[in-house]
Amino acid sequence: MNRATTKGPYVIVIPAIDLADGKCVRLRQGDMDQQTVYSDSPADMARHWEQQGAEILHVVDLDGAMGGQSANLPSIEAIVNAISIPVELGGGLRTVEDVRRVLGLGVNWVIMGTSALRQPEQLKAALAEFADRIIVGIDARDGKVAVSGWTETSDISAVDLAREMEAIGVQRLICTDIATDGMMVGPNIESLRSIAEAVSIEVIASGGVSRLADIVALKALEPLGVIGAITGKALYEGTLDLREAIQAGQSA
Repeated sequence: MNRATTKGPYVIVIPAIDLADGKCVRLRQGDMDQQTVYSDSPADMARHWEQQGAEILHVVDLDGAMGGQSANLPSIEAIVNAISIPVELGGGLRTVEDVRRVLGLGVNWVIMGTSALRQPEQLKAALAEFADRIIVGIDARDGKVAVSGWTETSDISAVDLAREMEAIGVQRLICTDIATDGMMVGPNIESLRSIAEAVSIEVIASGGVSRLADIVALKALEPLGVIGAITGKALYEGTLDLREAIQAGQSA
């Protein structure tokens, strides 16, 4: 993940596209019953964010996350073909075969989450084959890791899992605080700080990023390895302008 050369902390602002039934949607705290449809054409939305200056696009297959296998491959392929910026994809990617399939579509990075807990042998195999193209998503509810599309909460802490992931060779984490996701209340800075301090690998923040002040707050964690911030609902609701957010992430 290349970042422009700037003085001082720099956080990449990454717009999100969440897919359900082939449409671009957003949820509140991961609840499929609290769903808002923003576009019937995810590819058009991807083009829009690229035109607004996005350097990376974050895509989640919500149906895949819930069901355990990719469910929006045509939309994912359409997104990849519509834009020139790299795409990171998560949701239902549990096996090495799943990873191969979506990388074959042109996705740049694959996000594995549930398999980090439930199928660690699959994650290790994916790391062995694809190395830094594998990102682990750590989604936490009250500090504990949630899996299977956030429908189940484990007993392991997000900090402990982050340490385990670093130990097996994971180079980047995406950390989502479920309580703030889609709520536009700001990120859980202290939770993120605790994870970033526990490891020496790259961390991308997700959940609650909705104001320029949130970007500035995350930049303070850049020396700890926080390199990016994913934002979704605030962009779709118009409370955060992507161009302004990108500038806030880059400015000294």
